[in-house]
Amino acid sequence: MDSEALRKYSALHPKPAGLTLQYGTAGFRTKAEQLDHIMFRMGLLAVLRSKAVTATIGIMVTASHNPEEDNGVKLVDPLGEMLHPSWEEYATQLANAEEQELQKVITEICQKAAVNLHKDASVFIGRDTRPSSKKLSQSVIDGVQVLGGQYHDYGLVTTPQLHYMVCCQNTQGQYGKATLEGYYEKLSKAFMELIKQSHCSGESQRHLKIDCANGIGALKLSEMKPYFPQEVLIHIYNDGTKEKLNHLCGADFVKVHQKPPGGLDMKPNERCCSFDGDADRIVYYYKDTAGHFHLIDGDKIATLISIFLKELLAKVKQSFKMAVVQTAYANGNSTRYLQETLKVPVHCVKTGVKHLHHKAQEFDVGVYFEANGHGTVLFSKAAETKIRQLVKEEKDDEKREAAKMLENMIDLINQTVGDAVSDMLVIEAILALKGLTVQQWDALYTDLPNRLLKVQVADRRVIDTTDAERRALTPPGLQEKIDALVKKYKLSRAFVRPSGTEDVVRIYAEADTQENADALAHEVSLAVFHLAGGKGAPPQP
Repeated sequence: MDSEALRKYSALHPKPAGLTLQYGTAGFRTKAEQLDHIMFRMGLLAVLRSKAVTATIGIMVTASHNPEEDNGVKLVDPLGEMLHPSWEEYATQLANAEEQELQKVITEICQKAAVNLHKDASVFIGRDTRPSSKKLSQSVIDGVQVLGGQYHDYGLVTTPQLHYMVCCQNTQGQYGKATLEGYYEKLSKAFMELIKQSHCSGESQRHLKIDCANGIGALKLSEMKPYFPQEVLIHIYNDGTKEKLNHLCGADFVKVHQKPPGGLDMKPNERCCSFDGDADRIVYYYKDTAGHFHLIDGDKIATLISIFLKELLAKVKQSFKMAVVQTAYANGNSTRYLQETLKVPVHCVKTGVKHLHHKAQEFDVGVYFEANGHGTVLFSKAAETKIRQLVKEEKDDEKREAAKMLENMIDLINQTVGDAVSDMLVIEAILALKGLTVQQWDALYTDLPNRLLKVQVADRRVIDTTDAERRALTPPGLQEKIDALVKKYKLSRAFVRPSGTEDVVRIYAEADTQENADALAHEVSLAVFHLAGGKGAPPQP
């Protein structure tokens, strides 16, 4: 390690005095002007991680659905998954080290993680469309170069595209070609093969309006348009030429406010969807003839995909284990529908993509989506091998046809991470193959009315939860109080959990009517305020 070069470059990316940041589920995320030193240091960390695992590591510069003035950075592990939890700790240590301790902290990480500094290192870098992203990704490059790492800068890409590239590179091309063309070709080919198998296409032309949150999704969808078949007509809105990123638009805005984004005019029964700022989440929606807005969130997306996969798995007659993974935020009626009507096992895990992804890996076919629209499907190596074998060798026409559809689904789905572009194509293909309208999809089940609230507290750590965050262990008496409140309403449940990033407790409640869901959420928020050290005035109904 060239300590002179490290000192020189580190001084060019100084850490603001007194600033400490935590590497969380979304990596580091804050105001863009506070991130220069973080980017440089994550460049350093990516080189160390790459040397430790002898593989290419990804770095994505994005703050996803946050406002345009924020930015952030996430590291991507070798198979396109999120950074290993033990390294999240190293990221936090390195980010918060004072200038003069930097070399010492690097040496400590090398010892703890058995990093051989003489090994080669390779880093893939991508960024979103924020005004601050180009300069910040240059700081990443400085960090990579100081420790002698090789890098490939993909420039403007969606977050899932970078995850995809890293996985392709580290599987020696087995997962696909590590280029944007490779990504577009693989997805569009699988999509066209699937659409070809649709005997009753219903509508010959499929129109879809897409709100791209004024972000990277618009650029990449435009690049991908020439790869789509004629029948698919996508109309891009909020393409970033006029308005600010994520401002009054995008998947997060639509899901939280339960209303259509600005910049997109909806006619009754038109199929519309929204990506978030870095295109790793998607939600669908439409307006009915009476003008009512209907949101189709991650739970309903997971349900549609599960119905389709379950039918195909039944046709190939293999004993594959399939399951859906949800968090406590999943609507109670989606869980009921999956378990009781579809007879698919459902598992609940803690909030956060890494928990869902990890659990989904336990099955031959693991479907996971957060209600916010982030999700994908994972296929076990054994299931994938068997399906590809059936396509080649199966004599029975119906079985072979079903296996072929499954094979195309495997190729269309980005298994590394939730991917709005890939998920959109999966949904469009399923709707076409099943001849379903957006209204019929929505009518599979009716969401229970629900309400999300948050309460400011002095210290979020006073709340500790268990049972995948569905029950509170501390403070004493809180869970008993929630249980008593829930008993007052029909079809109701409620839970509280501390935020991962701020001193806030999040409350979720659902019940048979909106009025009851609102009342229950309010009563639970009062209980949290009084028992968990609420700040300021008590919550008002």
